[in-house]
Amino acid sequence: MTSLASDTGPTSRASEERAPGEAGTAPIPQSPDDAAAAVREIARRAKVASRALATANRATKDAVLGAIADGLVADADRIVTANAEDMERGRANGMSSGLLDRLVLTPEKIGRIADAVREVAGLPDPVGEVVRGQTLPNGLRLRQLRVPMGVVGMIYEARPNVTVDAAVLALKSGNAAVLRGGSAAASSNRVIVEVLRAALEDAGLPADLVQTIDAHGRPGARALMRARGLVDVLIPRGGADLIGTVVAESTVPVIETGVGNVHVYVDATADVEMAVDITMNAKTQRVGVCNAAETLLVHADAAPAFLPAALTALAGAGVVLHGDPRAMEYAPEGATAIPATDDDWATEYLALELGVKVVDSLDEAIDHIRTWSSGHTEAIVTRDLAASERFVAEVDSAAVMVNASTRFTDGGELGLGAEIGISTQKLHARGPMGLSELTTTKWIVQGDGHVKP
Repeated sequence: MTSLASDTGPTSRASEERAPGEAGTAPIPQSPDDAAAAVREIARRAKVASRALATANRATKDAVLGAIADGLVADADRIVTANAEDMERGRANGMSSGLLDRLVLTPEKIGRIADAVREVAGLPDPVGEVVRGQTLPNGLRLRQLRVPMGVVGMIYEARPNVTVDAAVLALKSGNAAVLRGGSAAASSNRVIVEVLRAALEDAGLPADLVQTIDAHGRPGARALMRARGLVDVLIPRGGADLIGTVVAESTVPVIETGVGNVHVYVDATADVEMAVDITMNAKTQRVGVCNAAETLLVHADAAPAFLPAALTALAGAGVVLHGDPRAMEYAPEGATAIPATDDDWATEYLALELGVKVVDSLDEAIDHIRTWSSGHTEAIVTRDLAASERFVAEVDSAAVMVNASTRFTDGGELGLGAEIGISTQKLHARGPMGLSELTTTKWIVQGDGHVKP
């Protein structure tokens, strides 16, 4: 897709994948008109299929999810074999270690994905929930209910687990899913979608509740962005280029997920051992994810006690340090330490690299975050209640952690089950998006022959 990345603000250093057709499993060559027609037909079938879920009860939907979980486990060997093809292409194309980590599937990982599906089945069904209601003085009885969106489109990269997450969350919330997973995971996604559709058919529901447009390549992705009236909402999940393109070019309403230029701020009163543990977890527990820390801000009063221990631990884990002059003074011998530039403060590394800066105050830390953050997740480590309250109030991100790792910004960790993405926008949904975020509302007004005077 066309890159619309800005020269300013948060960026991602890692390239997610090649454009469809450049390498690996190429889509069937089609003209843009043919691809658009094919995608519109897929979306039309999804719209028709979604009606089958409009009246489905929770037991029906949960039974389907159970069948999907069982199917994933039963076909794990077939999925892993297909995934090996994707991994081989990824390595040949120079995909980064962080992105390969996102791409790889093992029987154990598929088992965890299946467990997450069962966890979603155990969650309350949001459809039909009464958001609010009242009886007006004139006797009209009002209810605002949660209802499905209808057809949820998803464009994502190099993450075959998202194929399952998106489909399962869509189905549980009463929606059909049209998926565009990209060429990097083409083999994996093809087999996974086959498993999902088979489970739907076995449960007596339309297989068209889950469809993929991967075969239609880049023209198909663009057609999905323009399928307004057939696709009710479109969710991009991936690198900054992908998200920027979808937001700029789509005529379908978009819920914007964002890159994770994530910060950890160690305040003057922070407990050193706690701060080191949180920093290490936020940066190194898993690097190729959007909630991993990319910049470490340290109050000058905490630096002498904290930075020697923290930078030694980070360097020992293989982290490349991009430090400002004051932070560089504490870099241990043998560490890979590079003077930081503004590009470093703007970068989502998705790798064992970290920006480190010493600040003179909480105000300076907040100003830095306001300037460079992508609005995803920020953390403060402090024993000062007033400082934590100011940080929570003044940092405008989707999630703010106090004395906890940024790695907890995750639907599963926050009790939502699998997530369809983490929204960094402010309309409709913000933060990890689970079942409720895939619904809208409908007003039900009941009267007894009421007419407006």
